[in-house]
Amino acid sequence: MEDVGKTISNMMRGNNYQGRYQEMVAAILKDPDVQDFLHENQERLTQEDIEKSYSKLYEFVKEKRKFQLKDPTMIAPGYEPRLTLNYHYVDVSYVPTDELLAQREQEEIKKRIQTYDIPKDIRNATMKTVSQTAERTAIILQILQFVEDYSKAPGEFHKGLYLAGDVGRGKTYLLGAMANELAKRGFETMLVHYPTFSYNIKRSIGDNTVNEKMDPVRRAPILVLDDVGADAITSWTRDEIFGVILQYRMQEQLPTFFTSNMTMAALEGFLTFSKDGDEPLKAKRLVERIRYLAKEEILQGPNLRNP
Repeated sequence: MEDVGKTISNMMRGNNYQGRYQEMVAAILKDPDVQDFLHENQERLTQEDIEKSYSKLYEFVKEKRKFQLKDPTMIAPGYEPRLTLNYHYVDVSYVPTDELLAQREQEEIKKRIQTYDIPKDIRNATMKTVSQTAERTAIILQILQFVEDYSKAPGEFHKGLYLAGDVGRGKTYLLGAMANELAKRGFETMLVHYPTFSYNIKRSIGDNTVNEKMDPVRRAPILVLDDVGADAITSWTRDEIFGVILQYRMQEQLPTFFTSNMTMAALEGFLTFSKDGDEPLKAKRLVERIRYLAKEEILQGPNLRNP
């Protein structure tokens, strides 16, 4: 960053400093924005006030040129310099550009979406980029209705969706778009690839960090559990991971969404059989919790991943 005061001082100490100084002042005062500003404030500024402000006027002209050229060495990149009046003194303020404000807004939106092993295209999905096909219209409308209802009353319980369907139908993409729409409205969503999460929780038993890693997921304001039923289960992973998350979210009435290649009926059968034996009652109870939290919908249509 350039020290404007030093620049002027060095200029005045050099040979023929007076002539160089006057040339600089003349160039500054020829700047159209400087002329407009001084004309607008001619009743508030004396000639002495203007002369005392030469260093600030020089800073403005210099930084404005850098701003126009998008020079990264400017004092405040992303901010437009503007002349202001500070009592009887000219000053320079730096105003964030529309581009910088838009960038900041996008960064804030992204911070409201927490992900766990979710692909980049899902994280960047929007309702505008969602494939609009006849088979998906009813589900898209339900998602939009959820966003609208939740935005109006985030403190109330809102049922999520259990999206079942073959691979590549865009189930996760739809819910990623929902998360972005909610983020634009100031709400946080967590998207979790459940098989990866379950695997890592099992590995956390050794260092006693199971609860620490599960808490952010079960407490998420809005949760998407992706690819449920795609991992091999034991009674422990079924009851102490999946069951604990479902129980907490049902008790706290927190919106929960699911994607799966299985229907709820098929998932119940899957949860019945574990490496430790058959437990149909426990499987039934888990699916009942899912039914409480979410409405089942089957997503039809072509394979969008590999057309």
